[in-house]
Order: sequence, then C-alpha cells, then structure tokens
Amino acid sequence: MTQPTASTEGTAADEAVIPHQEPAIGTGEREAPHLANPVQRFLKILGPGFITGASDDDPSGIGTYSVAGASLGFATLWTALLSYPLMFAVQYICAKIGLVSGRGLARVIREYYPRWLLYGAVSLLVIANTINAGADIGAIAAAINLLVPIPAVVLIVPIALSILAVQIWGSYRLIARVFKWLTLALLAYIGSALFSHPNVLEVLRATFIPTIRFNGVFISTLVAILGTTISPYLFFWQSDEEVEEAISLGQTKLKQRQGATDTELHYAGLDVDIGMFFSNLVMYFIIFSAAATLFKTGHTNIQSATDAAQALRPIAGNAASVLLAVGLIGSGFLAVPILTGSGAYAVAESFGWRYGLDQKPGRARSFYGIIVVSTLIGMLINFVGINPIAALFWTAVLNGVLAPPLLVIIMLVANNRQVMGKRVNGQLLNMLGWLAAGVMALAALALVLTWGK
Repeated sequence: MTQPTASTEGTAADEAVIPHQEPAIGTGEREAPHLANPVQRFLKILGPGFITGASDDDPSGIGTYSVAGASLGFATLWTALLSYPLMFAVQYICAKIGLVSGRGLARVIREYYPRWLLYGAVSLLVIANTINAGADIGAIAAAINLLVPIPAVVLIVPIALSILAVQIWGSYRLIARVFKWLTLALLAYIGSALFSHPNVLEVLRATFIPTIRFNGVFISTLVAILGTTISPYLFFWQSDEEVEEAISLGQTKLKQRQGATDTELHYAGLDVDIGMFFSNLVMYFIIFSAAATLFKTGHTNIQSATDAAQALRPIAGNAASVLLAVGLIGSGFLAVPILTGSGAYAVAESFGWRYGLDQKPGRARSFYGIIVVSTLIGMLINFVGINPIAALFWTAVLNGVLAPPLLVIIMLVANNRQVMGKRVNGQLLNMLGWLAAGVMALAALALVLTWGK
C-alpha cells in the first residue's frame, strides 16, 4: 500500500493509515474500568499520562533543575507548585484531543489550521528534540561512567543503537511497559534528598512565597525550568499515545477512535494527574537536593546533572551520588525515544505518512526514518565539539519560547466544536490552559527584556 498524502485525508484510504497488527491488548487507562482488582486497575491507569510526566524529568530537566538549585539555592522551589496545575491542564487537554478526535495533535492542526503554522512549529520541534536527544545520550554515557570505569565516549554509540533497536523492533505494548518500569529510576532523586539537612523554615518560605529577580541569570533559569516542564514535545507525544492506546485495542480506523466516554476521560485525567504530580515531585526534590547540598557548600558552578552527582560524593556520600547517577541513566533511556518519537509523529502526521510504534519498519519507512536520523544526528553532536550542557540548557530555553504559540493553538483546538464536539473545554480547563500560555509568554518576554543584564 502506498503512503497516503494530504489529499487522501478523510477518504477511505485515510481510514487505513494505521493498520496495526496487534489489536488484542492495550496498555493503559482504557482497560482500567474493566478490572475488578484495585491494584491492577491502578497500574492500568498509569498509561500515556504517567509516562509523559516521567519523561519530562529527562537529563535536560534534571540538569536544569540541578543548575537552578546549585546556583540559586531554594529560590526556585515555588515553580514546582506553579507548574503542576498548569502541566496537568495542558497535558489533559492534549490527551482529550487525542481521545476525542482520534487524531494526534499535528494531524488536527494540519486539517483545521494553516500549513505554514504547522510546518514552522514542527520544524522547531524536531530541531529542539534532536539536540535534546543528543545531549541526553551523552548524559546517559556520562552517568554510566560514574558507576563503571568505561570512558563515556565509548558508550555513546552502543546507547544510541540500543535505543533505536527497541523503538524499531519493539511493539508499542513492549515499549510502553518498559517505559513504565524506567520511571521507577526517578525515585532516586527523591531518595537523594534524604542525605541533606536543610533549614526547614527556609525551605517552606521558598516553596510557598515566590521569589523573582529581574536579572538575566534568574529569568533565563526560570524560562528554562518552565520550558523543560511544559515542553512542546510532550504536547504531541501525549495526544499521539492516546491514539496508540486506542489502536492497541483494535480501533485502527479513525471513525472507531472518534469520541470518548465520561469514564475514559475520567481515567485519562487520573493518569495525567498522577504523571504530572510525580513529575513535579521529582523536579522539586532535585532543586531541593542541589540547593541543600551544592549551593550551601559553595558548589554553585555546576554545568550538568552528572556534575551534580560528582559534587555530591564528598558532601552527601557515595550513596547519594550513585542514586543520582542511576536516576539519570533511567530517565535518559526513557526520554530519548520519546523525544525522537514525538518528532517523528509530528512530521508523519504533517505530511500524511503512515506512522506508529506498532507498525512494521518496512510499512512506515518515513516515520522510522525520522526516528533514526534524529537519533543519529543527536548521537553525532557528542563527537563534533558542541557543548552538550549548553545545548541542554538552551534547548530548554528554546522550548520555553516555542511553547506559547503552540499552547494558543492547542487552546483553539480544544475549543473548536468541529474537532471536539461537545467535549470542548470547560471554564476551569480554559482558565488553566490560557494561564499556562500567558505564563510561558510572559517568561519568554522577560527573557528578551533582561537579556545580558
């Protein structure tokens, strides 16, 4: 079967765009209502939303949070409380778009909005994701090097190839289950906080009373934190994985996927809520740990999460350093496939290509080609002299600048009755969604106004 082009949208050919081969078993919240055992039901609830939340704490995020804590102390702890409801609203809206429309975000934008808007956003997304994936691969190698005496440079190619192997030859069901277990590695960052002894009153004050400093360092760090928590790649990934969940249950045609019951939306909301809470909890404790140890002892000039792990060794002991390294490895293996995969989803939907992680490589060559090229270019970044730490930080800043216009588009989609029918946003979701767009826009504007100050 030839790959459909834009002109086939809405035709019979379009109905066969994703002819998946494994319809029997899903992996997430759609199956939860049918399970009597509450433990099994809870584990089934942890689907795309939970994975998305955990992947948000990738080496880019971990590095950004570590730098924030080490350089600014507890001053940015309050951002975890701010970003939690905003992240939930944005990711739930993206999940709802996927559930109700039966399409991924890029495909919805392609059908209802100007192509130049789609192509511009997707191009920036793929560039940012590729750089981010490359820096994350380097971070995985550096973290492994902290545990075993193998040079990091030797590990980069095997790491990249092993990630590609799982993406190309593993089914969606396998990938989703592996991702769920990888999220456990992030508990290491909560555990590392046990090795610090902070001033409780200082922590409470920094948590509940926002600190704002109008200088370039603070504002760029704030934008980087927001950019790495409310990240554009997560918008596309969330909606597409909801579609993948439906397809894994046999809903391979668009008409079968369109629409969502109250129960499906309820469980999707729980999934996203748990995922975003977990993501922000980990974020909070990374900033907390770095501030309570590195900032307090004058180690303010760290450049990465691996620097933080090394610096913690003489301060908090070898166990804390090992915990951070393990968390970094797990988060990297979780995040890189999501970064390259979300870019591939967005590009494939933009051009009407066949796509999906359950597709055979030979039947979705362009989709997997984007994943391969993005991963390999990211891998090469580690060999051409580009500073991966600077790349991670400025990729987060780029995401912070890219997010506001994307959030505006998402909010327009979520209130478009042609797409969502009666499932358009309610008042609370609209308030939180537009607030997220506004906060991201203000942060990006503040970055421009304070640049160099």
